[in-house]
Amino acid sequence: MSSNAPVISLQSVGKTYKRFAKPSDRFWQAVWPSAFRSASQTADAAANEFVALAPLNLEVRRGEALGLVGRNGAGKSTLLQMVCGTLNPSSGSVVVNGKIGALLELGAGFNPEFTGRENVYLAAAVMGFSGAETDALYESIVEFSGIREFIDQPVKTYSSGMYVRLAFSIATSANPDILVIDEALSVGDGAFAKKSFERIMQLKEQGTTVLFCSHSMYQVESFCDRAIWLDKGQVQLEGPASMVVAAYADSLRAEGGETLKTTQVVDAQASAVAAASGTKLTRILNIEVSVDGKVGKELVALSLKSHVHITVQFESDPALPCPTIATGFALPDGQIFTSAYTLFDSIAIERDANGCGQATVVFTQLPLMKGRFTVGAYLFDERAIHVYDVVLQAAAVDVVQDGLHQGFVQLPHHWL
Repeated sequence: MSSNAPVISLQSVGKTYKRFAKPSDRFWQAVWPSAFRSASQTADAAANEFVALAPLNLEVRRGEALGLVGRNGAGKSTLLQMVCGTLNPSSGSVVVNGKIGALLELGAGFNPEFTGRENVYLAAAVMGFSGAETDALYESIVEFSGIREFIDQPVKTYSSGMYVRLAFSIATSANPDILVIDEALSVGDGAFAKKSFERIMQLKEQGTTVLFCSHSMYQVESFCDRAIWLDKGQVQLEGPASMVVAAYADSLRAEGGETLKTTQVVDAQASAVAAASGTKLTRILNIEVSVDGKVGKELVALSLKSHVHITVQFESDPALPCPTIATGFALPDGQIFTSAYTLFDSIAIERDANGCGQATVVFTQLPLMKGRFTVGAYLFDERAIHVYDVVLQAAAVDVVQDGLHQGFVQLPHHWL
């Protein structure tokens, strides 16, 4: 196959489901479909169709990372399931050239009564591995998952983070040609999620095609080459990831609906799992905001005169590279208005032996105009791609001003 040939090709692929007026209609459709169709043609629409995904054409090439964005129920998971072959399309054709590693949903393919060890062999068999091939991969799977102490426990006792660790390790163990991820990495501790993203990026560099579905717009934009925005089963926009993410974010803000998810969700057992695997959670410990020397959660600043200090304290695994801090101001609707990154400003953060550190950014003669702004902070990995932790509203700053200037910010300028 040519290196430029598509590894995934969808031609007029769509998915529809019948909606029934009453449960008995579903029964008769199953046991006597021809009679039910005749009856439904004369009855008052005993069944109609729900379009989960309207017919679409799509090609994805080797080494490309394609992001899928959209609200819940938009058709993203439906599309991924048809690519993986776990769901048959109602129309069109799906052609996949290569071996697929998939994380479609939490614990998919696992038997909750089996131990982690037994589920490794079960999942590997489903993926087409022989027993000998699984034997050869077993140690690397367990080592990467970091749950060796729990591997002989039934997976029904696992936390969601442990499920993800094991499932991801299995799915990526044999360098798949195509990797499909449907929100699974939004669960678990930050250290493992970072390690997972590093493996995904390594696979991508080696030519693996990645289909990435996530509510984390930052990760979609930073990792994916191209993105598709789905809404109610319809493609709203397809193009460069940055363009699609911006359009989708604008739509959410205009509708006043969902907020953009930007952080990992650390489950209740994440700390225990991290400790068992020899890692330490990376997280924000405190954010201190001061205006002209006054520290608080509700502050007032004078436009073009006040000085604002933002200090972010964190803890991290000292064995991992130092994280990146980002902080700044957001509008009341959650839209980030301005930000500063230690990475992009070439700031080296010093940590103590326990991995704790802090950084302070100063906004002198605050150029914001009148209005209310919130202060938040993000903790990224050293490349500012993976999000370890986020605090969105650490403090609020009400900016007042002299004069009647309009807008959000006063840009440096002069008159000729």
